[in-house]
Amino acid sequence: MDQRVTAPDSLHELLERQRASFAAEGAPSLAQRRDALRRVEALLKSGQMRLADAISADFGNRSKPETVLSEIMPGIAAAAHARAKLPGWMRRERRTVGLNFKPAKNWVEYQPVGVVGVVAPWNYPVFLTVGPLIDVLAAGNRCMIKPSELTPATSALLGELIAARFPAEQVAVVQGDVSVGRAFCTLPFDHLVFTGSTNVGREVMRAAAENLVPVTLELGGKSPVILADDFPLAPAARKIAVGKLFNAGQTCTAPDYVLAPAESAERFAELVIDEAEAMFPAFDGNPDYTAIISDRHFARLGELVAEAEAQGGRVLRHRAPATGNVRHFPPTVVLDPPLESRLMREEIFGPVLPVVRSESLDSAIRFVNARPRPLALYLFTKEPATERAILDRTISGGVTVNGTIVHTGQEDLPFGGIGPSGMGAYHGREGFLRFSHARGVHKPGFFSGLEFMRPPHGRKTRLALKALAGADLG
Repeated sequence: MDQRVTAPDSLHELLERQRASFAAEGAPSLAQRRDALRRVEALLKSGQMRLADAISADFGNRSKPETVLSEIMPGIAAAAHARAKLPGWMRRERRTVGLNFKPAKNWVEYQPVGVVGVVAPWNYPVFLTVGPLIDVLAAGNRCMIKPSELTPATSALLGELIAARFPAEQVAVVQGDVSVGRAFCTLPFDHLVFTGSTNVGREVMRAAAENLVPVTLELGGKSPVILADDFPLAPAARKIAVGKLFNAGQTCTAPDYVLAPAESAERFAELVIDEAEAMFPAFDGNPDYTAIISDRHFARLGELVAEAEAQGGRVLRHRAPATGNVRHFPPTVVLDPPLESRLMREEIFGPVLPVVRSESLDSAIRFVNARPRPLALYLFTKEPATERAILDRTISGGVTVNGTIVHTGQEDLPFGGIGPSGMGAYHGREGFLRFSHARGVHKPGFFSGLEFMRPPHGRKTRLALKALAGADLG
C-alpha cells in the first residue's frame, strides 16, 4: 500500500492489514524484536544528516547540533537499551499461590496488545516518533504513525526511511492534514499514543473513547522552576537558560516560569539575559538559534510579551537585533509578570521566561500546588532537606534536580505527565509495560480444592469451609 494514501477508508484498510498480519504471525520472538530495534537504530544512524536537514527546512532554521543531541542520540540509546534489556522484560514472572489453591503455579506473562497508533508532534518530530515506536516494537506490536502536518519535509522523509526498513504490515507512516489526524484518532487501535497540547489531548481521548481504546497522552502545561535561596544565582541562570532556549523554548518540558527568591529575582533575570547573549551573540545567520515553527506561533509569542508588559511586567530583552526573514524570537525575560496574564496562564512554548518573586520556599511550593500538575518540575538547591521537602510536597510528571530537561533523555526513567499534563508513561521498561498486556496464568497441580468441593455439597465441603473460612454451615 502507498503510505501517502490517507483517505479514512485507506486508514481502516491499513489497520486491518496490520491486525491480520499480527493474528497470523502471533507475538514476535526475542530475536525478531531485537532485529526490529536494530532497524530503528540503522534508520537513525544512516539518516541523521538528512533528518537534520529536513527538520531545519521545516522550522526555517533548526540547530543541527540540537537535532543530533535531542532527536538522534536519545533514539539510538533507547533502542540499544531496549535490545539489551528485552530478555529480562519478556521473562515471565512467578507469582505467589494462595494457600487455599496449592499445589499450583501462578505467573504473569507479557504479551503484545496488537496494533498501536502514534500521533507525533512537530517540536521534536523524530524522537517523539521513534521513541514510542521503540517501545511499541520492544513489546512486540505493530505500529501506525501519524506525524505532524507542520513538519512536512520531516514527515515525508520519516515515511521514506521507515518504509525502506519495515513492511507496512509491521510499521507504517500515514501523512495528511488535520482532518487525517482526526480520522486517525477514531480508529479502533489496541492502544493510542498522542503527544501534543492539553486541549487537543482532550479531543483525542474523546475520539478514542468511542472504541474504548486505551490512551497514553503526553501533553504539556507550565513546568515550574523553584530556585531556593541557597543555590548560587549564576550557575542557576546558566542551567535554566540552556534548558529554556534549547529548541528556542519549543519543548514540552521547557522551564515555563521561575519562582525566585524575592531579594534576588531581579539579578537572576539579568543573569539569564547575560547567558542568552553569551550563547547567541547574534541571530541573523546564526545556525545555532532555532526558529519558531510558524508565523502564527511567532505572532502569539509577541502578543504574550506585549500583554504582560502592558499590564506592568518588566521585560528584559536580548540586545541583538533580529532583522532577517527567519522567525527568530529573541530570548526574553519578564520580571514580575501579572499572574492573570496569558503569559502566566498558557504554556509559552517559546524563548520567553517569566520570573516570579517568591517570599519563601513554602510560598513557592504553594504557588506550584495551586496550579495544574506540571509535566516537569525543576528545583535548585544544595540542601538535601530542601530537595526532599520539594519532592515530597509537589507532584509532577518528572523532575530534574539542579538542572533542566535532561531527565527526559534518560532511557531507564519513565517519561509521562499527570493530570492535565498527561496520562501514562513510557521509555524503557515502563514503555514495554505500557504497550504490553499483563496476562495472569494459573496452573493447578495434581489436586484442586475446587473440584474437591464440587456439588453436591455434603459433610466434606462443610468441614473444609469451616477450617478455611470459619464458616459454620451446620
